[in-house]
Amino acid sequence: MIEVASLTIEYGRADRMIRAVEGVDFSLEAGRSLALIGPSGCGKTSVLFALAGLLTPGAGAVRIGGTPVSGPRRDVALILQNAGLLPWKTVWQNANLSLVLHGDYPARDAGAILDSLGLGTVRTRYPAELSEGMKRRVGIARALSTSPEVMLMDEPLASLDTLTRERIQDLFLTLWRRYRFSLVLVTHDIEEAAFLGQEIIVLTERPAQIKSVVANPEMGDRRYRESEAFRRVATQLREALQA
Repeated sequence: MIEVASLTIEYGRADRMIRAVEGVDFSLEAGRSLALIGPSGCGKTSVLFALAGLLTPGAGAVRIGGTPVSGPRRDVALILQNAGLLPWKTVWQNANLSLVLHGDYPARDAGAILDSLGLGTVRTRYPAELSEGMKRRVGIARALSTSPEVMLMDEPLASLDTLTRERIQDLFLTLWRRYRFSLVLVTHDIEEAAFLGQEIIVLTERPAQIKSVVANPEMGDRRYRESEAFRRVATQLREALQA
């Protein structure tokens, strides 16, 4: 279970202090999905980085599985906007990077995951030789290689065309249902939040506070995009953001 209590995050010092997040509270049961949406620069990524152990809160607490988050954890994976691939390493080497850093390679490898994501035939290619959609899938393979219990995603599909974005959203949904990791998604895209979040938290302008929480119990199927429930949730989110 993920627990965030009175989370406050600040940057800078003294008279140059900027408060990015103020008093955010939420919890997420194991195996469920949550989307965070709000205006650009409101503090969404700061919340995600606190969950990843990459930021130390100024106040409040973050716990995963009942344990305070005090730094990066093996059971928590993070996917960034640009996939974070190393350009001098092949698809295979990038996908296995997390295992190398954790000392699990070559005892384990991400080969089966690459195959399942349709990347088996491009293992020896470099990032510059891949489409943007393929790069994102390599980032997903690397994140899955350590069998994480929590998957954090920061605008993972930004800048992709609509059809590619929807295909990878479908892939995220399939992987979430297959591996049952807890999923926290940061996005500025209303439809993406409605498609992937069982619960959606709408944040205010900086400093981020919770403006509203939208339940989305009917998500979980690729056909959900065509449903009236999906349109209703998207409308709720749009109205909350505009309020």
